[in-house]
Amino acid sequence: MSKLKQIREQKNLTQEELSEKSGISVRTIQRIESGTAPKGHTLKTLSSALEICENELLNNEKEIPTESLETNNGINFQKIKLINLSSILFVVVPPLNIFLPLLLSYTLKQRNILTKQIISLQILWTILAPVFFMLGIFLKLGRSFTIVLLVTIVVSNIFLILRNLAEIDSKQKLRYKLNFNIL
Repeated sequence: MSKLKQIREQKNLTQEELSEKSGISVRTIQRIESGTAPKGHTLKTLSSALEICENELLNNEKEIPTESLETNNGINFQKIKLINLSSILFVVVPPLNIFLPLLLSYTLKQRNILTKQIISLQILWTILAPVFFMLGIFLKLGRSFTIVLLVTIVVSNIFLILRNLAEIDSKQKLRYKLNFNIL
């Protein structure tokens, strides 16, 4: 259902009534409701007649139930968010930030570029975190520095996970990703 038809029906208007109210022909309203995007004067007039913003008429996305938030590629972004968020269990047991997302990607059938990027990022973080930690110990800058370094390493991964989660939710892509896949 087009956005115009949806709004028109919500306001209990027929195509003829909307035509009279806006001065736009019934045929033009039918064309817009069948998929043609309104432009210029028509867009302004219809949005004014329906008492809505012009952007609301331009948004032709259909209402999608949250259970089926999939694109043409079969990517379910709700499942991708769950896979990404499962990486946060590294706080409890460090290897879980790799194994749990990997397991979930196979069980949820989400073996795509986004899950590969999520897991690759976690593999790289798991390799680099001990390197930076050991480097901090070898520099012998004191216990307080070591604790701050450890907290910084943990918080950096939490930040990566949560920032990617927000980006998946809003733009359906990753904010932080590698230019290569480790998998």
